[in-house]
Amino acid sequence: MPWALLAAGALAMFAAASSGTTRAPFLLDMARDLSTSMPYVADLVAATSVSWAVAGMLAGAGSDRWGRRPFLLAGPLALTFALVGIATAPSFLLVVLWSVAAGGCSGMFTGVIFAEISSRVAEGQQGRALGWVMSGQSLTLLIGVPVAAFVGSMIGWRGVNLCIGGLAATSALGLLATTRGQPRSARATGTRPPSTRAALSWPVLRLLAMGIAERVCYGLTVVYFATFLQTTYLVSLNAVALPLAIFASGNILGTVLGGQLADKLPNRLMIYAVAMVTSGIASLALFGWRESVTMSVALGFVYVFLNAIARPAMMAALAQVPPHVRGTVMGWNVTCSSIGWMGAAGLGGWMLGLQGFAGFGVLTAVVAVIGACLALFRR
Repeated sequence: MPWALLAAGALAMFAAASSGTTRAPFLLDMARDLSTSMPYVADLVAATSVSWAVAGMLAGAGSDRWGRRPFLLAGPLALTFALVGIATAPSFLLVVLWSVAAGGCSGMFTGVIFAEISSRVAEGQQGRALGWVMSGQSLTLLIGVPVAAFVGSMIGWRGVNLCIGGLAATSALGLLATTRGQPRSARATGTRPPSTRAALSWPVLRLLAMGIAERVCYGLTVVYFATFLQTTYLVSLNAVALPLAIFASGNILGTVLGGQLADKLPNRLMIYAVAMVTSGIASLALFGWRESVTMSVALGFVYVFLNAIARPAMMAALAQVPPHVRGTVMGWNVTCSSIGWMGAAGLGGWMLGLQGFAGFGVLTAVVAVIGACLALFRR
């Protein structure tokens, strides 16, 4: 295992995820500072997701043509400058522009990291390796947001952005030191660059659709879990921190276990299918059985633990594409993940207006079963 590369990749994923997620505790402060309304500040997430999705698609294809290293180094460094821009922006309009740029910079390297890791480990280690890198993103909920809230109480939201920019720059140095000697690009070897049509075969499209289903199920709970506890049990904002930490720990443990299972068991798509179906059952209990806040937090842990097992297996299966199109495929995976997040926010808002949280369990279970059916169809 290239542990130094995995650590650098995990730190880069942590910085990319933190660039947007850690904004959550400071929505009111940002609105007051920038003389705008809180909903406008909250909408920065959608703007960031769009630029992230587009950049992931373009950078993945570009890495197959010109090599992974330029994107792995330029992306985190550009993210650093974008976060400095957010921290020093005097107006909300400039914050919007810099936030869109930050999303694009994040998309520039997040998919490429997975392609790089996949090419540097044996097939029997890809599940674990990808799981460890993905855990960097999961740590944002467990560590990033609480630490940002604590540090931000002393240095403000602008100072927090500067700190995350420092992490992004550090990850760029780590990737600089750990990505030497990578395979040459299509241009360097004189071969014809791969086309998007060649990369996106029907099996790959099916795996990407499975990724969207998994992200929708994950996002439905991540985005709305705190609101569910607050509205169902009248949990205060301060008291919701511990349940969110327990929830995030379930995601990390599930991701690590999912990577282990993906490498130990022969059928990765079956692992995905079983994890999605069981997490769908857990979602029915989570949103349907409201006996106590303790029970709901425990069910939330179980749900996200089972859901997290699915993603490393899906990613390891996706990594089996030929190396010369792996960057393109992983870039599209980033795009599809953003689509899943936006779908979760949209479907969740629609269900809240239609049936409230009572319908969340059924909605999540239906999407989970759809993902499982995609996995089992012509395996």
